[in-house]
Parts: sequence; C-alpha cells; structure tokens
Amino acid sequence: MALGGCSSLHDFFGTAPNKREAEVVVPLAERVIEEPISANHFGLETESQSIVGVPQVVFATSNDTLSDLARAYGLGYDELIAANPGVDPWLPGENTPILLPTQFIIPDVPREGIVLNMASKRLFYFPTVPEGQPAIVKTYPIGIGRVGWETPLGVTVVVDKAKDPHWYVPLSVRQEHAEQGNPLPSVIPPGPENPLGHRVLKLEMPGYLIHGTNQPYGVGMRVSHGCVRLYPENIEYLYELVEVGESVTIINEPFLMAQLNGEIYLESHTPLEDDTVSADERLDLLPADFSYRHLDLELDRTKKPITRLSRVLDPLKGEYDHVFLDCAPSISLVSEGIFVAADALVVPTIPTTLSLRTLDQLTTHLETLRRRQRPRVLPFFSMVDQRRSLHRNVSEGGTSDRIRFLRTRIPSSSVVERMGVNRAPLATYARSSAAARAYEELWAEIKQTLAER
Repeated sequence: MALGGCSSLHDFFGTAPNKREAEVVVPLAERVIEEPISANHFGLETESQSIVGVPQVVFATSNDTLSDLARAYGLGYDELIAANPGVDPWLPGENTPILLPTQFIIPDVPREGIVLNMASKRLFYFPTVPEGQPAIVKTYPIGIGRVGWETPLGVTVVVDKAKDPHWYVPLSVRQEHAEQGNPLPSVIPPGPENPLGHRVLKLEMPGYLIHGTNQPYGVGMRVSHGCVRLYPENIEYLYELVEVGESVTIINEPFLMAQLNGEIYLESHTPLEDDTVSADERLDLLPADFSYRHLDLELDRTKKPITRLSRVLDPLKGEYDHVFLDCAPSISLVSEGIFVAADALVVPTIPTTLSLRTLDQLTTHLETLRRRQRPRVLPFFSMVDQRRSLHRNVSEGGTSDRIRFLRTRIPSSSVVERMGVNRAPLATYARSSAAARAYEELWAEIKQTLAER
C-alpha cells in the first residue's frame, strides 16, 4: 500500500480478533457538505499527539486537474495521485470524487524547528509558542531531489535567508543543461525565470536550500537538483516564521505508525527509487554469547557497577533511535545495571498467579531505587491461551492501582514458538497471523505510552 495518508490497522492484515460491528456507510452523495479543514496549520491537544488532520473528499469540477486540487488543499502531486488510482490527473471529470489524504502522522523525531521527510515529500514546522500555550505544527508538501541529485539526510541549521535571491548556478547543473542543449548563465537574477522563486532559506549544508519555485506544479515530486521546493505561498509564509539558527532535521521514513483514540494508524509511502537501505541495514545487533556469563564479575570489578552500563550507553543516544537490551529474568548486577540504564522495562507476563507474584516482587525491588533511576514498568500479557480459565481470569483482572498492564496481549501460538526454529522475526514468515498483528499493536502502544510520560 502506498497512500499519502493514514490507514487504520483494523482488518489491515486480515480479520481482527476483536472485530467491531460493521459501521453504516452513508453514500457520498447523501453526506453533509462541510467546510474543508485548514490545509497547513494544526493545533496539538497534547504533547504526545502524533496524528493531525482528517481525510477529505471533494468533487471535481469540469475545469479541475489533480495539480490544481493538490495546491488548493495543501498537498503534493505524487501523494494525491497515489490516493486516487485510476483517476485521470488532467481530466478527472465533473463530479468525480477525489480523496484528499489530508491526515498526517508526525515523524518520531524531536519536535523543533523544521523536519523534512523525503519519503513523504513533506515538511513539518514546529514554531515556538508562549509557555502554557498548546503546541502547533505547520505542514507543507515539498519537491525534492531527483534520482542522482538526492537531498542529503541529517541535522543542520538555517544559516541565512533572502528575498528575491540571485541563483548562482552550480557548475554541475550548467553542465547538465548544456548537454541537453539548454545552456544556463552562471547567475540568474530575480524574476520569473529564477527557479528559486521569491524566498530562500540557506542551510548549513553547502549548496542546499529550502526555497520557492517558478514551477509550482512540481511540488510534491522529485524534480530538483537536491534542494527542497515549496509552493510560493507556503515559502513566503514560512519565511516570516523561521529564524536564522533554527534546526532542520532531514529524514527518510516511508513508514510511519501512531495511535489515535485506541486505534493504530499506518502511513505508508512507496520508498524512494534510490533508497537502498533495507530494514536489516538499519539494525545493529550484538548477539548473545557464552562469554557474557562473566559479565557480573566484570561489573563487580568496576567503580559504581550499577551505573556502569548507563555510562556505556550514553554515547549511543545521538546515533540510535532506540536501544533494546534483552534482560535475563533474574536479579543480578547486570539486571540492576539495566534497570538504571533503561527508560522503560517491558515485561512479558504469562497470565498465571506465579507470574503475577514475580512481577510484584520486581516492582517492589524497583521502588528501592532512586526515583530518577527507576525505569517505567510496562508489563503485558504474553502466551495468552483464551481456552484456559486461569489465563482468562488473570488477564482480565490483571490491572491494579500499583501495576497497570498494557492493553495489547500476545496470544499463545505455534508461529511464535517457531521464531527460534526459523531464526527470524515473526513478521518475516507469518505476517498475517494474529500474533504478528498483536506484536505490531504492542510496539505502537509502547511508543504511545512512552510519549505520554
């Protein structure tokens, strides 16, 4: 699936285990016509809110093109095309319903300054608001670098800004145009022939800009030589808000997931043609090793052994989004070091009385740590067999004032047990299974819970 909007995961992988009754669908022609939502500006009700906007439907007139509608509703060309397969982009036809994918998942990065997601071809801007006021986000479609002219990823800052800029044409661009029989001068002055448009934000990355355009219908596509293009009206508005020194985070995340009102949403975009980084390449793994049995002894020889692991992990914060530590179910110097180093302790719990007692003992032990050293405990029920009355009774009554379980439960299933045999994650060989869906929902719930801390 490659929609430029969000989709609930209800029935995404098949029949959901707790499927709701079918909702009554009102034909489009009978629905109440409402005013469109704001195209670019959204208030955030909570710090953890990760989804803004709602999908919309408009009916094309005889003169509309999808490019016209994309610009009118704050969308890029590619995302509107992806949301309306089979619709003629130049002659959609009078009264043709056009789906507007105007619901967006905010990328899981620090919410400051400008965030550019190359995969979704979208900019997010988080302006500073007065203390006590709700946060806001502004989002705009962008044009990005063509294949061979990729926009680099990373964190940079705005170092300068200008109105009606001159374009000092890079030598590589002049050579390309000369080979095509369309030579360019070394400098193009302000005016209708200047592809930078009327506003430009210069980045610390040499040669890269965020700017307007004299070809607005290329916004939302891969059309530039590496710079980022916005519709003229969007860059002129953004230009007045962004200050020199503001951060710019450039990412390439085609798959985004978030939770809203108890439902999980997936925003999925076709990975860029030249995106050769696989999921495996984004993962570094230190496998288990028999020599780790001496780790307690090694820690015991160090000063402050309980905080040693935390100090070792500190340099990784700027390099990895998440670090997962597989902790043995015991109390030792290693596990206590993990307790102190971790932001959260995810505890799989079999729904039995003995498991609940063990969890209670763990929680009691963690309460002996200093408050700033305590990880957040996130227990969840695993290996749940609904055929067994003990499992049903324990899992349904597992929440207490002291210990609160996550909602997601992992069912007892032979496909889970086969992970050890297949030596592969569950989703690689049984993606449509109920257990795989449960793990997807569990991870989304964990991220949402941590964001609400």
